Amino acid sequence: MIALADGIPLVQLEDGQVVAFERDWLLRALLQAAAKAGYQKWWLAEHVTESVMAYLALQFEENVVSVPRLVQAVQSVLQVIGYGEIAPYVAPGAPGVRLSLVDLARDAGTGYELAFFDQLGRRLQTLLRGGTTYLELVGLTPCVKQLRSRKCWSRECDALQAEIVSFVRTQTCNVPAQEEISVKLF
Repeated sequence: MIALADGIPLVQLEDGQVVAFERDWLLRALLQAAAKAGYQKWWLAEHVTESVMAYLALQFEENVVSVPRLVQAVQSVLQVIGYGEIAPYVAPGAPGVRLSLVDLARDAGTGYELAFFDQLGRRLQTLLRGGTTYLELVGLTPCVKQLRSRKCWSRECDALQAEIVSFVRTQTCNVPAQEEISVKLF
C-alpha cells in the first residue's frame, strides 16, 4: 500500500504525467477562473481550495485523480456555494515549475556569466514553449554572489542582479502564449 502525503491523491495531467498535488496550483487556477468571471481577488478561493483538498483527502478513494475529475470536483463545489458562474472558467494548466538559479550558476561555473545566461535562456524557452504558465526562479542572491565570486554583496552584484531580472523579463515576453505567464524571481 502506498501512503500519500496528507491523503491527497496524485494528479494525472492530460499528457499522462503524474505529479504531486500542489495546493497553490489549484488556488492559482481558481483565482484565474474567478477573475475571468469578473471576481477580481476573489476572497473565497482559499476556502474552495481547502474544500476540494478535504474532499480529495477524506472522500476520494483512488490514489490518482485526473485533471478532468479534479475540475469536476471544483465545479461541483462552486455550484454548491452559489458561484456557478465561475465553474466554466476553471481550467488548471500545468503545475508551476521551480527552477534553481544557483544550480544553473553552479553548472555554468564561477565567473562564467555568458554560460549562465545561455543555460537560463534555453531552460526558460523550453519550459515556456512546453506550456508552463507559472515559474518560480529561486536563489537569485546566492546565484549572483556565485557568478561574481563574492561572499559579500557589492555594486557589481546589483548590476548583475538587474541584468538577470531584465533577461528573464525579455525571455518571458518573447514567447507567444495563450495564457498569462507568471514568474516569481527571488
